[in-house]
Amino acid sequence: MPDAPRPTPSALLPGIGIAVGIAVADQASKWLAFSGLEPYEPVSLLPFLNLTLAFNPGAAFSLLADSGGWQRWLFIGLAVAISGYLLVWLRGVPRSDRIQMAGLGGILGGAIGNLIDRVHLGVVIDFIDVHYGGWHWPAFNFADAAITVGVATILFSVLRDSRSCKK
Repeated sequence: MPDAPRPTPSALLPGIGIAVGIAVADQASKWLAFSGLEPYEPVSLLPFLNLTLAFNPGAAFSLLADSGGWQRWLFIGLAVAISGYLLVWLRGVPRSDRIQMAGLGGILGGAIGNLIDRVHLGVVIDFIDVHYGGWHWPAFNFADAAITVGVATILFSVLRDSRSCKK
């Protein structure tokens, strides 16, 4: 009788490891920003980069920031649902697909980092202020950057896979 095929190892545990690392780094950076910066007082690091402590009750680009508080619970619910979906997705990714694993881990870690802020503070702490010639990109944090890089990584993985299927 032939041996049963071995199941492909899942990316779940390494992906969770990436997510935990990102969430911890995000929370540590926010703690440093909160304890070392005055709110809305920029500290210049480079000609195009300031550290500016800000508090965002909304989503990306302060979406729904002025909505009276109900949005906190909406964003908490979305973050929990998306995190659950990402865990299921990670479980189905083979461990050998390191690109997709890293992207999903980054998105999950960023979602958890911002979720922690919303649960404990009701707002997300932002502190990275990129600017040029009087124009400022909305302030963001490491969790936001991890989500953005994670999405770009997933898109790269999907495009890579779709090209290899055409050959």
